[in-house]
Amino acid sequence: MKRIAWTLVVVALGLFAMACPKKPKVETHPPIADNNNPPPVVAPPPVAQPETKVENKDFVQETPIKQETIPADIEEANRYVQAHGYIQDAFFGYDESALSADAQAALTTSANWLKGDGKAYNLLVEGHCDERGTEQYNLALGDKRAAIAKEYLATLGVDGARIRTVSYGEERPFDPGHDESAWSKNRRAHLVLVGK
Repeated sequence: MKRIAWTLVVVALGLFAMACPKKPKVETHPPIADNNNPPPVVAPPPVAQPETKVENKDFVQETPIKQETIPADIEEANRYVQAHGYIQDAFFGYDESALSADAQAALTTSANWLKGDGKAYNLLVEGHCDERGTEQYNLALGDKRAAIAKEYLATLGVDGARIRTVSYGEERPFDPGHDESAWSKNRRAHLVLVGK
């Protein structure tokens, strides 16, 4: 019974909702011009301004890079580039001619400078050894060290025609000592600038 009563209530509400008249739409017309009261002035919409690009700069003060002047005297030039680390020697292990990671990094630094600011110079790569071993053996080992350094510089983009090699073996030690500390300094490919 309750179910029937609720059903009737729902149906009655539905009929009541359908029977209610809808509000008529009111049409609005633009106001008639009144000479005493002119219509309000409407501002035109704002015109979009083109975006101005602002560069995002760091807080670092930009200063122009000053080109360094390498001394004209070739010996002074060699001291200068060695002191500033533009040209670096490659050092080798005992009885080795293979380039270590440190030797490759040194030659990479040298190659980068030679391809840039050092284009005006040719290069002499000297192969050196420590005092152990025979003179002939050390000359051959020094030659291998100079050749491998030249080859590596060429793979990094330095023109091979600009590079000469020579082996001094044990003849020109960097450190005259007779222990491992001295010997490790003498096992090297020494890079020397030469004029063109």
